[in-house]
Amino acid sequence: MYKVKIEKKKSVRWNTLRITAAGFLGIIFLGGVLLYLPVSNQGSIAFIDALFTSVSAVCVTGLLTITPASQFTLFGKMILLLLIQAGGLGIIACAALFFLLLRRRITLRERIVLEETYSTGRLGGIVGLVRKVIIGTLFIESMGALMYAIQFVPQYGVLKGAWYSVFHAVSAFCNAGIDILGENSLAGYVTNPVINITTILLIILSGIGFTVWFDIIDNVKRLVHREVPLKWWFTRLKLHTKLAIIMTLILLSAGTAFVFFSEYHNPGTIGTMSTAQKLMSSMFQSVTTRTAGFYTFSQEALHEESKLFCAILMFIGGSPGGTAGGVKTTTFAMLFLACLTFVRGGNDTECMGRKITVENFRTGFCVVMVAFTAFITGTIAILMLEPDTVPMINVIYETASAIGTVGLTADLTARLGRFSQIILMIMMYIGRLGPLTLVLTFAGKTHPRDRIRRLPKEQIMVG
Repeated sequence: MYKVKIEKKKSVRWNTLRITAAGFLGIIFLGGVLLYLPVSNQGSIAFIDALFTSVSAVCVTGLLTITPASQFTLFGKMILLLLIQAGGLGIIACAALFFLLLRRRITLRERIVLEETYSTGRLGGIVGLVRKVIIGTLFIESMGALMYAIQFVPQYGVLKGAWYSVFHAVSAFCNAGIDILGENSLAGYVTNPVINITTILLIILSGIGFTVWFDIIDNVKRLVHREVPLKWWFTRLKLHTKLAIIMTLILLSAGTAFVFFSEYHNPGTIGTMSTAQKLMSSMFQSVTTRTAGFYTFSQEALHEESKLFCAILMFIGGSPGGTAGGVKTTTFAMLFLACLTFVRGGNDTECMGRKITVENFRTGFCVVMVAFTAFITGTIAILMLEPDTVPMINVIYETASAIGTVGLTADLTARLGRFSQIILMIMMYIGRLGPLTLVLTFAGKTHPRDRIRRLPKEQIMVG
């Protein structure tokens, strides 16, 4: 009986992966067709450009071969907004929302699919969790739209300003980084604190993950009810939440400091600003490299060392369980802790009084290796396809942006050949679906952790 249950769970897991992979592909193709329609465009558009835009929107990346503000009609921009929202919430969550709106009962099998998607470890309350994710998403996007409206409504009028506010709030929260302002993203608001702070908050709130939200909220409730003293508040958080918060703060601070000092005298980026404006712009750059894609100054004008550092931040990305891409902050932290444990001569990977399981480490290692392989393969392929005049650092910047579903560009994506753009589309899809999910989808039903084989041990030389 127990074996049957295990096999059934493995089958559901595999079906969940297939549904997710096929669902994203279906939405991408449908979006490409809708964006290709004459009613969506103010002028002619190649289908490959419409498809590229759909991939970028659904994969919440932001790399584009066209300028949405001038290319699409209001209908096309609304389709673009729906694609971004669907990509941000995820296919499974959107399906659950559809069922909830129809007041259709979610079956046990569908609950198991939801549990596998959010990795909660239990079926109880999974529908309520999805409902909270959807409500929380819409609430924060609404608050973001109100903040944006402070700037956009006086500037563009009530209707247009409100539309711009809603679009960019959704795009920022979903970490898409797609705008309908023009060719220069948010560069026109580089010194505007309202736009900068609103965008930063939306990116961080979504990038830190839904599970972190609810863990923090639950602990705040315990404080209010005086179930735990204030000094114990952080210690009562789950290990995942602690790591996500700590790594977010570390990467945000490190990125801000690096960009601030590296670009301090660069007139093409922040060199002509005041010190306070340089600090705000550096923080924005640090946050947006964590999978958002908006920018407030030219990415092509960055120094090479800044581009490389930002590419590393893009590869790491945000935290799991949200709208962010990359290999994730907690994965990076876990691998670093494992390395630190080995250097110190320990056996178990420990963190804040907890032991990280070997299976957990193997999964994280697999995610990084698959993502890195896709990143290197895509980079080499584009370098082979493009002329030698294209700087390698710019290609690395684009491919890191694609695999991390960031969307920052060194003004290269639109100038690449069609085959190179197809490679970027594949990388965006891999980045949004998740490297491990993609591998397991094509590997079959049997998960490596379920295979128990007893073989003779032997060591190989390393290092």
